[in-house]
This record gives sequence, structure tokens and C-alpha cells, in this order.
Amino acid sequence: MPQTISPRRLGDFTADARILVLTGYALCIGAMSALVAYALAWLIGAITNLVYFHRLSSVLVSPAANRLGPWAVLVPVVGGLVIGLMARYGSERIRGHGIPEAMEAILVGESRMAPRVAALKPVSSAISIGTGGPFGAEGPIIMTGGAFGSLFAQAFHLSAAERKTLLVAGASGGMAAIFGTPVAAVMIAVELLLFEWKPRSFIPVAAASAVAAALRVPLLGAGPLFPVAPHGALPSGVLLGSVLVGLAAGGASAALTGMVYGFEDLFGKLPLHWMWWPAIGGLAIGLGGLVSPRALGVGYDTIRDLLAGRLGVTAALGLMAVKGLIWSIALGSGTSGGVLAPLLIMGGALGTVGAHLLGAADLGLWALIAMAATMGGTMGSPFTAAVFALELTHDVAVLPALLVACVAADLVTVLVLKRSILTEKVARRGHHVMREYEVSPLQTVTVGEVMDREAPTLPAATTVSELARRLAARDPVLVRRHAWPLVDEGGALAGILTRSDLLRALGSAGGDGQRIVEFGTADPAVAYPDELLEDAVELMARKGVGRLPVVSRQEPRRLLGYLGRSGLLEAWLQHVEEEEKREPGVVAAALRLARGKVRRLVRVTRPDRGGGGDGTARSAAVSAPEAPAPGRTSPSPSR
Repeated sequence: MPQTISPRRLGDFTADARILVLTGYALCIGAMSALVAYALAWLIGAITNLVYFHRLSSVLVSPAANRLGPWAVLVPVVGGLVIGLMARYGSERIRGHGIPEAMEAILVGESRMAPRVAALKPVSSAISIGTGGPFGAEGPIIMTGGAFGSLFAQAFHLSAAERKTLLVAGASGGMAAIFGTPVAAVMIAVELLLFEWKPRSFIPVAAASAVAAALRVPLLGAGPLFPVAPHGALPSGVLLGSVLVGLAAGGASAALTGMVYGFEDLFGKLPLHWMWWPAIGGLAIGLGGLVSPRALGVGYDTIRDLLAGRLGVTAALGLMAVKGLIWSIALGSGTSGGVLAPLLIMGGALGTVGAHLLGAADLGLWALIAMAATMGGTMGSPFTAAVFALELTHDVAVLPALLVACVAADLVTVLVLKRSILTEKVARRGHHVMREYEVSPLQTVTVGEVMDREAPTLPAATTVSELARRLAARDPVLVRRHAWPLVDEGGALAGILTRSDLLRALGSAGGDGQRIVEFGTADPAVAYPDELLEDAVELMARKGVGRLPVVSRQEPRRLLGYLGRSGLLEAWLQHVEEEEKREPGVVAAALRLARGKVRRLVRVTRPDRGGGGDGTARSAAVSAPEAPAPGRTSPSPSR
């Protein structure tokens, strides 16, 4: 029998019953992620209270209210030094934002994370944030939750793709628990981590996020993290203003991204081991805290003040400048911390300043819109940002403005930047990230659409010497082929012969007089006309062949065609033409016709160059038809 792969049921999705197993695992990972999020929040609060206020408490407080005076500068320096030591002698993977490291594990690490990362990442992040680092907890919790999800997956018999699903389930579950935003957690998985849009991965991730969000209530409290007074229906002018805010936020996003990696490049030029860089970044944090204490720590209290409109324009400007500077320096130093909460603060400050400049009354509304836009533009995830802001505040009426602003910011950054602040880190480590998801033409085109229906065949009884003579004579039917299907006397498929088979036959003793079927493959791998090109390519890869005879499912020996590389390239070429080939529409055709008429009118009314007249003597030529050029027919009256 010819060799094939197991036929699959064609449909909209490729999911099977295996998804139930993954969903069951994801439910456990969601519960685990909620516990990890609680532990991280507890640890941040405990360290902040201990180092800034010298008390034992796990309540999240802002370092801004500390009374250490100038000595407060040393706190983030010591924290950076501890993180540098942990990274050098523990695991270098704890350095960075958290999300890029999770992306890299998915892209090149087969979704495997080491146990030491799961243990050291939350501790290092808690030290960084607890000692005043201007970071968010989302990056560390995504990295830590992903690490626990990966470790859980490695305990079972799973594929790399299934481990990826559970890694992302842990990451999304952690974000849902720390912020109470399960829908945004699923969105960030789709836009940043999964690199696909399939029920196989989407459903388990959603299940983990839902469980984590439910467990957040007894662990961290119920309700939105930043509740605001809900707005009514927004006037149309707000949507127009949201476009302007989004464009400004997009510019700010590009500037922040450039600053982070600019400082990273500067740190790379220092004649010091990278272990010392976080301490230098900590010095910048400490000095910045003396100028603007609100810039220290996670800053949840500052976000609440921005949303309530309690910050003046001077305070907002100072906060935006200091927070942006020390955050960029600290991230560039390679310390451990997230990007999301700082983006909310800097975006909120930008919105507050913009509202003051435009004379808007509702400062909190524009702060919220700018927060989402800055996050969406910087991370390259506009839908995540819009939904995230909605879930943080539960202000449903603002959703259209959030969407408009986030998309406007994304428009700026995709045109200005090659990569986002997250993917740039991965690219600098030598890995290309493609953020655009599309259906491959191999998954939409069947073999029958591109196969060669008139592929040349050879009788199985043909001798090796006869075939060699035909090829030497440059037989046009055979010379362009690298393989030929073999048929018996009744026209049924008897095998396939490749050029390498022919060379082997010519090199064997007495091979010239033997039949070619004796040197070919008697039971070749075959394709069916109704199967997808993706299945055919998979079979080619498994069997190590570059072409397949195409046969009937009902009659496996009845040859219908031949699939080679040219057929696969034809499918890709059609896809490229759909992307790049532009065809004129009705408006373009009408404009082209009008331009042609104008040119003819100008040509017949232009005055003679040598006569110096005003052209009135040739006015009769306007109504007279042009004489046809030699060798051409006159234009038809309809034209």
C-alpha cells in the first residue's frame, strides 16, 4: 500500500479531545498562579515596610511617605546590588522585564523553564520593587506564573506546543490574579505570548485566567483595582480628542522605548561586569526619589490620584519626567521589574498635562485614556490595553474612547518602531519575532488545486539504458523532472523513480539492461487531491521526499496527478499576489480616463510654437477627430 498520513477531518479548527486534558491541567495551574500572585504581593509589601518604615507588615504602601531623608538613596542601591548577585550566582534569567523572557522560552526553549527561575524571579522582583524600584508586578508575575506552568507541564507527557499552552496559562493566571483582569490576561496571551489563535491554546488559557480571577477575591480582595465614578455616554468630541491623545501617547511610547534601550547600550559600554549595573540603576532610582517621591515603587496610590484628577499639571509633569528617566535607566541596567504599572503612571501624567493644556474639566477621564494608549502603544497590544483599562476601573462607557486612543497609539508605534519594548529584548538576543498572525496558504489550499494533472509517467518496464538515452537526448517531457511516477501496463501506479535512483542504477553492474522499477520505490508516499497542502508537506518532511504522486482515495493505485515543489510555490505565489497586487477600481479608472481626455484637449488647443498666435486659429480642431496614426485604426465612437 502507498504510504500516507492519517486523514483528518477538515473543518474550521484542528482541536480534538486532547483539549479537555489541557484544560484540566490549566485549571490546576490557574489556582497555583493565584497563590503565586498572592505570595508576590505579600513579599513586596513586607520588603517595602521593612526597608523604608522599619516595621513588620505586608500591606502594600508607597515608599514616598518614608522619613529616611537622604539615606533613602541607598535603599535601591542595596536592592540593586542584591539582585545583581542573585542574577550572577543564581540565574541570569531573572534579569529583565519578565515578558520577553517568557517569550524567549516559548520561541527557542520549547517552553521549558528551570525551577530556579520559578524560585528566584519573584524574590528578585519583590526586592527590586520593595526597595523603591519604579516597576510593576505584572512582568515578574507573568514570568513566575509561566515558570510554574512550565514546571507543571514538564511533569507530564506533553508536546512542546502543549507545554507552551500551560506556560502561558500560568502567566495569564498570574496576571488575572494580581490585577483582577481575566479578560485582559487572555488578550495579552493572544497578542504577546501564544503566537497563535487556536482553541487548543485559547480555551485552557481562558480557564486558568478565570480560576485565578475567582481565587483573587478571597486572597487579594474583590472589585476593580482602581474604581472610578462611571461616566455616562461620551460626546463625540471625546472620540476626536482620544485620537489626539492616542497619537501623543504613541510618540511617548516610541520615546520611552528608545530611552530604555539607549540606556541599555550605555550600560553595555561600561568597563564593569553586568552584576554591578542594577546597583548603578538603583542609584538613579534613589536620586530620582528625592526629586519626586511618587516615582518610587509600584505607584498604585499615584494611579488612583491620577484617575481621580487630584494631581496638578506641575506635579504631573515632574512625575512623568522623573518616572520615565529612572524607569528607563533601571530597566536598561538589567534589574528585575515589570513595565505595565509604570506605563500607566506615565500615561496618566501625560493625559493630565494634555487635559490642562486643552482646558478639559474631567482630568481623570483623559488620564485613563492616556494610560491605556501609552500601554497599548509601548507594548504593541492595543486590545489588551483597552480591555485592561476597562477591567481596572469598570468604567464601561469609556471603552470606545479607550479603543480609539489605543489604536491611534499603535498606529504611531508600528510606523515608527520596528519592534515593541518587549520584542526588542528578544531580537537583541538573536531571535526574530513576528507579531502578525495569518492563516498559511498551506492550510487553505488543497492538493488538487495545485497538482500537475498531466505529469509525465514512465512504463515500469522501461529499461535503465532507454531512460538514460531519452534524457541524454533532452527529451522535453522528461528533462525538467527530478522524479517520474511509474505505471504498469494498465496505467496503475507501480512506484516512483528519482534521478538519484537512476544514477544508482547506472553505477551498478549490469544495471543498464534492468527495468527502472527495480531501482525505484515500489510503495511511494502519496497524496490525495482532497487533502490540504499542509498535510502533504508534513508527509514530505516525514519521509524526506520532495514530490508526491497524487492518487484517488477510492482507488489507491489510480494516478491522478503529481505534486512537486512547483505546486507548493504556486500556492505561496498566489498568497503573495493577494497581498501585493493592486488592481484599479472604478474611481481610478475614471480618473485615468479623465486625465487622458485632458491631455488630448491640451494637445489640440496648444498654440503653434513658431506662429506666436493665441491658438484661436486652431479652435476648429477641437471638434474634429484626430487622424489615426499610421498602422492604427481610428478610435471607436463609443470611446
